[in-house]
Amino acid sequence: MSTALRVFVVDDEALARERLKELLGDCAAELPLSLVGTAAHGREALDALSDTPADVVLVDIRMPQMDGIELARHLAHLSPPPAVIFTTAYDSYAIQAFDLHAVDYLLKPIRRARLLEALQRVQPNDAAKLRQLQREPRQHLPIHERGKIVLVPLDEVLYLRAEQKYVTVRTASQEYLSEESLTTLEQEFAARFVRIHRNCLVARKAIAGFERVADDAHWAVSLSGLAERLPISRRQQSLIRELS
Repeated sequence: MSTALRVFVVDDEALARERLKELLGDCAAELPLSLVGTAAHGREALDALSDTPADVVLVDIRMPQMDGIELARHLAHLSPPPAVIFTTAYDSYAIQAFDLHAVDYLLKPIRRARLLEALQRVQPNDAAKLRQLQREPRQHLPIHERGKIVLVPLDEVLYLRAEQKYVTVRTASQEYLSEESLTTLEQEFAARFVRIHRNCLVARKAIAGFERVADDAHWAVSLSGLAERLPISRRQQSLIRELS
């Protein structure tokens, strides 16, 4: 962490962002810090934070497109991940927030003294704690494309296939490339995907059937909405009985 605490603010209300800017300015008299950016929703925050490192992110919880809880799960995959302080007008998310290893949970209207106390609690190992949050899987996969982040809903993903340095994320209409490892994705999304080959996971709900390939010695899986047939390794052929 740098000498000055790098702070990023995420809130869908412009007045709330301005209020936090003012409070951070007041806190700077006692704690060296710099505001490195703001965003109006989670997607915008991920775009910015992929290029702008921050030590701590102040995150509103109720936001359009992506709420603060899921944003925190995505922040855990940044390198290094920032610490998170939730800011919200609702107290019903507190248990979820601390399950995500949040540094603090601030109820609006936020007071200067309370914000300063939370910022002073940010420690270098908070990033390591954030990496541990795998209680619930994400609902989207972030894909870096042309300097932007595309959020692909997990419900639309048919398969994940490792190819050289990347993982191909396949939907019915498009392919994307992810830099996350297949093993990490399998661990997080084990309830959604099943391994059919050492380099391929398929969505359980997308499996339409199984068939033998031409030589009658191997099996392949067909997926709803996709003409392509995916080979099943000999080691994984027991899945045919389990899932048929």
